[in-house]
Amino acid sequence: MAYQLDNINHGLRTDPKGFLEACDAAYQGRISDAVDRILERMKVSPIVLLSGPSGSGKTTTALKLEQELERRGVNTHTISMDNYYKTLNRKTAPRTPEGDINYESPLLLDLDLLDDTFSKLSRGEWVVVPRYEFARQMRNDSRGTFLKLDKNEIAIFEGIHALNDDIFGRHPEATGLYISARSNVLEGEEMRFKGTWMRISRRAVRDYNFRGTDLLETLMMWYNVRRGEKTYISPFKNRANIIIDSSLPYEPAVFANYAAALGKAVDQVPKDNPRYREFHDLVDSFRYFEPVDQALVAPESLIREFIGGGTYSY
Repeated sequence: MAYQLDNINHGLRTDPKGFLEACDAAYQGRISDAVDRILERMKVSPIVLLSGPSGSGKTTTALKLEQELERRGVNTHTISMDNYYKTLNRKTAPRTPEGDINYESPLLLDLDLLDDTFSKLSRGEWVVVPRYEFARQMRNDSRGTFLKLDKNEIAIFEGIHALNDDIFGRHPEATGLYISARSNVLEGEEMRFKGTWMRISRRAVRDYNFRGTDLLETLMMWYNVRRGEKTYISPFKNRANIIIDSSLPYEPAVFANYAAALGKAVDQVPKDNPRYREFHDLVDSFRYFEPVDQALVAPESLIREFIGGGTYSY
């Protein structure tokens, strides 16, 4: 699927509020379709494993799925698999080819605990969902929460490695869901904005606004993030029962508001960085879009996960 630049700019010029609302409604339709499929498979397993690469909008999508399931009378629990990271041991942690700790590796997760959790929840038994403290890079089980699934309940486990062999591979009966920004923006046949650029834009803006990470730092990490995706995430996407495209046609016009700041960061990226040319192409691409006032973005929009001001708590 691809969006046409002319259609986007026409919508933003003539009725920006209505255009954004129509795009958000289309995404909500994808959520509704996904819930139909989850409910069909509920008799097979009460576990949903939601995977997707960085910047795909997993958290908001999981919350929207929960909201729609609750609306249909199914009690739903959304759990971040980040809580299943093991306390970091720098001596034994997996490493990148450059010798840095490989934060993209699923081996940082407590895979056996996840396996045990899924099995017990499927049998209607109690489990303790742990709590990971990122500031201290350690798991604090004393702050965990108890969970048990009754007959009409579902648990959504959201994380980048959810479809990995060591997770979904141990529980193929679970409903697998893969999400990513998958649509490019074209002008005729010419590429103007890649789906992967939506994800780096989302992550850079979110990390800058809410995680104390400057734009340059995010850009410098992107090569390793993408390498991890190609190794640990993308190879497993086709085993998903449901695939959701999280791209929104208007989002490049929202992130165009950050083009100047991104441009300054890109100018500091060393020329030997493998993504150097791509970063410059990304910043240049914003000139094709009519910038849109962020105030027009609905509070419940997926994009609010990255720019703030939304109705969901993260």
